Amino acid sequence: MVTLHTWLGWAAMGVCGASGVLGLVYHFVGRGPDRLFKAAAGVSVVAMVVQVGLGLLLFAQDYEPGSIHMFYGFVILLTLTFVYIYRVQFERRPALYWGLVLLFLMGLGLRGISNFGQSF
Repeated sequence: MVTLHTWLGWAAMGVCGASGVLGLVYHFVGRGPDRLFKAAAGVSVVAMVVQVGLGLLLFAQDYEPGSIHMFYGFVILLTLTFVYIYRVQFERRPALYWGLVLLFLMGLGLRGISNFGQSF
């Protein structure tokens, strides 16, 4: 399961980054989000939630990733919670807002990966 968590972590960062850049391109070109972008954003969010869930499952099995690594996982969940709370405001400029959020999630994930095993 550790290998799956590691592999999925890198895959989730790639999907979030690609989806975020696609959202920003759509916004600056003046194009609204289409099925491709919505699907990519959905896959990104699901990948991040599954990733955090796998991390929690590993932690429940006494696997110690370090407190900084876990902190970034919780910040990812907190970010997705705020996105859900403010989902109505995201309808104004969905490609821009989702693009920025997905790039932010990618950054949080990369920070979590780079701080694996470290504690505060």
